[in-house]
Amino acid sequence: MSTFLRQLRPAVVVLALFTVLAGIIYPVVATGIGQLAFRDEANGSLIVRDGHVVGSALLGQSFAGQAYFHPRPSAAGADGYDGSASSGSNLGPLSPDLRSAVEQRVAAYRTENGLAADQAVPVDAVTASGSGLDPDISVANARWQAQRVATARGMSLDLVYELIADHTTERTFGVLGVPAVNVVQLNLALDDASA
Repeated sequence: MSTFLRQLRPAVVVLALFTVLAGIIYPVVATGIGQLAFRDEANGSLIVRDGHVVGSALLGQSFAGQAYFHPRPSAAGADGYDGSASSGSNLGPLSPDLRSAVEQRVAAYRTENGLAADQAVPVDAVTASGSGLDPDISVANARWQAQRVATARGMSLDLVYELIADHTTERTFGVLGVPAVNVVQLNLALDDASA
């Protein structure tokens, strides 16, 4: 029995020590550093207009209508863009369901944006991201939608292109990723420019 107690005591002490270190001290320090050094990011990169939260720069949301840029399709939740159900569709590249959905989206994209039947469509316009909540689209996708948005808002195409350029993020460190356009921020800028 004394051997058991001799072995139990260090196990309990180590459990208590690591519970305090990893369960209390580390989260408090990490949260404190996040709030001091990266307050906006740590709080979700929320976009506030007139004292109300209208979205997050990190999460895509649905925009309908001809006057708005449309984000990537979303597989998050039953209706898409559900932050509590973030996920992809889990359909593989050989899935007939995925092929059918993409074909329908390609046809709808071409029709909506006045493209020819043989015009290539950016892949991000017709496929969901892995999270289903990606706020960004490719620059090509934004430029294909620009004419529709400019016409619907009665704006010049050059102004819409300028807003796209203003809301394009470049590659991280000049080499990682690809340039992308944040749809939420771009649509809010369009509303501001139209006001």
